[in-house]
Amino acid sequence: MATIVMERIGRVFISLQQIRAVPRMLTEAAPSMPGTVRDTEVPPYFRERYISTGYRPLNQNWRYYFLSLFQRHNETINVWTHLLAFLIVLVKLRQLAETMDFVSDHHSWPLLVLILSSVTYSAFSVAAHLLGGKSELCHYTFFFLDYVGVAQYQYGSAVVHFYYAVDESLYRYVHGIFMPIATVLSCLSCLGCCYGKFCNHTLPTWVRKVGQVVPSALAYIWDSSPVSTRLMSWSTASDDPAIIYHFGQVAFFLSCAFFFTFPVLERCFPGRCDFVGQSHQMFHVFLSCCTLCQIHASYLDFMGRRNLYSRLHGSGDAALFVGLYLVTLVSCILIVAFMLRKVKQMLDLKAK
Repeated sequence: MATIVMERIGRVFISLQQIRAVPRMLTEAAPSMPGTVRDTEVPPYFRERYISTGYRPLNQNWRYYFLSLFQRHNETINVWTHLLAFLIVLVKLRQLAETMDFVSDHHSWPLLVLILSSVTYSAFSVAAHLLGGKSELCHYTFFFLDYVGVAQYQYGSAVVHFYYAVDESLYRYVHGIFMPIATVLSCLSCLGCCYGKFCNHTLPTWVRKVGQVVPSALAYIWDSSPVSTRLMSWSTASDDPAIIYHFGQVAFFLSCAFFFTFPVLERCFPGRCDFVGQSHQMFHVFLSCCTLCQIHASYLDFMGRRNLYSRLHGSGDAALFVGLYLVTLVSCILIVAFMLRKVKQMLDLKAK
């Protein structure tokens, strides 16, 4: 018996060793790929506070940046955390599609909006961290798209919270204004993040953070108010299978918000978090966990609270909310187009 156990442990160890060797094998297979450089060798707008090494050189061909998915650099973990989240959400969508009618059942559309917005924000995040290092224009373009993903995910969160999680007492006060305000706040969040990125090195860090964090914080407070109200009125005597997942999503979101705002790990351990251990990586991990808890909580609410939300929401509400989602998406794209125009004007001035 001991021999069998040791053989299995040995096989697992060999498998882990093979997985760890993948980046090295890919690097050897593509010897033309340049290595990483220090922060002093890249322009200031690419530098992250307390991260001194692991930057990819600029102006390489696209093949290099795509293959850098398997290279060791300071964005590797950021890419893989949201790439894995992207794949997991796709699997979750396929599983739900086997038991839910996303076409005919209009009550399922808010959950579909949340899932699609989750897929979108994770995909845009992967693109930003993987391809944003090619040039200054690419950097702004892909990260602006990342902020579009964040904004439409905020709207997706709002719609499932208002549609499935809201209690009747709160619904009476906000039913006519909740989703329009969520749309406005999502757009303001996108604008604040884009403007903060645009002014990245012309304003103090705290001013840029305020521009990025405050609109997103206001959006979260508003979007999660149905969940917060429900959690505060919850008692241990109630039988609510979704409540633990709602607690989970709130805890994970507060954790990711903390790590996004305060780079405590790299500040406390300068030079030791260039590859792994960055606060932004923790932000990605906690945000992915928040999304998965949120999707499952919304699914449980969809299954268990149908009598309530069918009575609260009219037959056209779901279609209206899908329309507002498209309005949010188009508005954020227009914001990005406007900010990219300012970026190009800035780059033209620098080139003269």
